[in-house]
Amino acid sequence: MQTDPVAVALKFGFLAVLYLFLLWVAWSALRDVAGRRRGGMADEPETAGARDGIAPTIRARLEVVAAMGHEPGTVFELDGEATLGRARSADVQVEDPFASSAHARIFPSGDSMYIEDLGSTNGTFLNEQQLEGPERLRASDAIRIGDTEYRYQE
Repeated sequence: MQTDPVAVALKFGFLAVLYLFLLWVAWSALRDVAGRRRGGMADEPETAGARDGIAPTIRARLEVVAAMGHEPGTVFELDGEATLGRARSADVQVEDPFASSAHARIFPSGDSMYIEDLGSTNGTFLNEQQLEGPERLRASDAIRIGDTEYRYQE
């Protein structure tokens, strides 16, 4: 009984594609978990208050522009650092299929609030520009994660 070499090649090709897909899924999951564990970035803005161990308290809020599970105009009060993502432990839960478990974080530094992406798969956008590092937030900035959008207010 002989096997067709083309059929054997197709079987091995299918297995190779399957293994590559599984590796991609595992890599994405590891990036998601690593972003959640990461406490901060080395190039995070530093101020005298942060160096002295004094945690700055800045009152800010996120207003829902468009988000699944939330009415437009819903406000999330931010008292210091806040994590945005799909996880139940996130300070602001993002019910969006394009959001990671720990997608982004907003944090105070000095007299300002900053936002950074936590290694998410699909990225975080500030005023339609994808974040590449921590960015300072200003009143009325638009924060977008997938199809979910918030307006930052001070």
